[in-house]
Amino acid sequence: MTTPPPIPDDAILLEGLRVECIVGDLPHERTFPQELFLDLTLRCDLAAAASTDALGDTVDYVAVAEAIRRALISARCRMVERAAQLAIDAAFATDPRIAAVTVTLRKPHALPGVVAGVRLSRTRA
Repeated sequence: MTTPPPIPDDAILLEGLRVECIVGDLPHERTFPQELFLDLTLRCDLAAAASTDALGDTVDYVAVAEAIRRALISARCRMVERAAQLAIDAAFATDPRIAAVTVTLRKPHALPGVVAGVRLSRTRA
């Protein structure tokens, strides 16, 4: 069995990604879209882009954000845990250079006066 490569210390940050989608298990949550806010850390080697200043040498975070939006809007998740996992899956599918993803997903209107959320971290299999 081979040892997986180390996860880079470098990271691209996407903070405050806003997605309006159906999410939740209650009847009214299945009808009306709600806001989700996501903060993502995309662990990847940024040395080439830091040296060349070329978009092709890094992960396109605009493409990652759009992939996550599309995934969450189409999924109509019941659980925020599932929505967070789909965000991670979408990020990994966007670029093979992403070695690990941490996502913090917040559902600000889940309870009056409370912001509910989850945090998941995954490494590429």
